Amino acid sequence: MKKAYSIFLVLMLAVGILAACGPDREEGAGGNEGSNADGAKPEKLVVWEDTDRSVALEPAVKAFEEEHGIKVEFKEYGMAEDMRNQIRLDGPAGKGPDVLTLPHDQIGMLAEEGTIQEISVEQSVLDTFTESSIQAQTYDGKLYGLPKATETPVFIYNKELMSEAPATMDEVYEFSKDFTDGKKFGFIALWDNFYHAYAVIGGMGGYVFGEKDGALQSDDLGINNEGAVAGAEYIQKWYKEGLFPKGVIGESGGSAQDGLFNEGKLASVQNGPWAFQGYMDAGIDIGATPMPKLPNGEPMTTFMGVKGWHVSAYTENKEWSTKLVEFLTNYDNAKIRFETTKEIPPVKELIEDPIIADDEYSNAVAVQSQYAIPMPNIPEMAEVWGPMATALQTLATNKAEPKEAMDEAAKTIQTNIETNHSK
Repeated sequence: MKKAYSIFLVLMLAVGILAACGPDREEGAGGNEGSNADGAKPEKLVVWEDTDRSVALEPAVKAFEEEHGIKVEFKEYGMAEDMRNQIRLDGPAGKGPDVLTLPHDQIGMLAEEGTIQEISVEQSVLDTFTESSIQAQTYDGKLYGLPKATETPVFIYNKELMSEAPATMDEVYEFSKDFTDGKKFGFIALWDNFYHAYAVIGGMGGYVFGEKDGALQSDDLGINNEGAVAGAEYIQKWYKEGLFPKGVIGESGGSAQDGLFNEGKLASVQNGPWAFQGYMDAGIDIGATPMPKLPNGEPMTTFMGVKGWHVSAYTENKEWSTKLVEFLTNYDNAKIRFETTKEIPPVKELIEDPIIADDEYSNAVAVQSQYAIPMPNIPEMAEVWGPMATALQTLATNKAEPKEAMDEAAKTIQTNIETNHSK
């Protein structure tokens, strides 16, 4: 009896091996059904979207369902803290998403902790996006998502106070010298905040982390090199000469700046596309252009933020999740996103489309993005913001010289990196 049972098991094993060696299932209309390395085509995929952005996601999801026969459910969570905290809870419990959206500066941290995973797409897919936006989705030389929208600060001005946008910061400076009287101001930028100040520091030749073989190097700091110090000197000049009001410093600076602009007491600002609607709602006739060139003749190197679509490390459907990410970011769905949310997808063909090229505000962001760099997405970037805010605020209040302030910031950042990120 035992011998017969053993023969039966051997025969069953042989049948299994022959079946495994047989031809794949016939592909369906989608082109790759049945070839999913993760197993059979799933019945459902789950997507987590940013709050109030599902208006752009819904038509894309419907089209994907019709093309591939896979149900796609979506939920909205606040970006990025709410979503980040929620996937840490739901992912390990098997209740998380297959695909989620994140700001690119979260990628390094979430990749390191194993919350999102590397994806692989054809070069033809990568080529549809701007180079900088793909760079933003890359960490340690690996691709962790595809970009869905980009934003960066631009030059915004009140057309009643400034007839046309200056081409250079020298022109902005001269205008401000004539226009500013302590009650009204020609130009304000939140240059005590490193996010905004980097436009000057980077444009003058500074940098945060050096790069080698496509990976950022946390032991190569450039925030106190010669160019960075020159940028700091330029920033301090505006504060020293009283061209920026004293109240536009620290956490309340943004509100003070917007208040002056909305009251018609401020001719121009450096601010992001998130400010457009508020200024319009205040009745200001605004114009927008890329940032004027710096005194060294170089464009301002603003920080760029890129929102992307990512594949959860907890999904059981990596291949189909990746297909969904590709689908959500293609030209047609990127165009729908712009039309419904005014978010600007970094799809090269779409940027050249009249829908963006002929839109003054969106075009300003798209053009400035060509000079922008993605905020560093490695975990060590967390150690940069605090020391740089301290350095810039000492410059704004004239409590330190530029080189002294930048050297101290670099020293603190490096110490914190060595303490908190040693491997």
